[in-house]
Amino acid sequence: MNVIIKHIELIERIDQLIRMQATGTPAELATKLGVSRTKLYRLIKMMKSLNAPVQYNIALQSYVYEEAVGFRFGFFTKETKVRELHPIVG
Repeated sequence: MNVIIKHIELIERIDQLIRMQATGTPAELATKLGVSRTKLYRLIKMMKSLNAPVQYNIALQSYVYEEAVGFRFGFFTKETKVRELHPIVG
């Protein structure tokens, strides 16, 4: 499988778990994803570089978003509105 597609799928899964506040600790999340903790930290760093306001909440034992955001990846037709490309969830 293409490395880029694999990374996108992992980021989508992390996003889903963050929204449910169900990532668990970094070690637990890495196990859920089937990756090493080092790889997980690289993925989180990649998400942050894409402007994801992701932080680890010790009290919840889960990664969380500091503010409501949306994540979408893919190609769209020229008719697609800008608002549809960057939805804000909240």
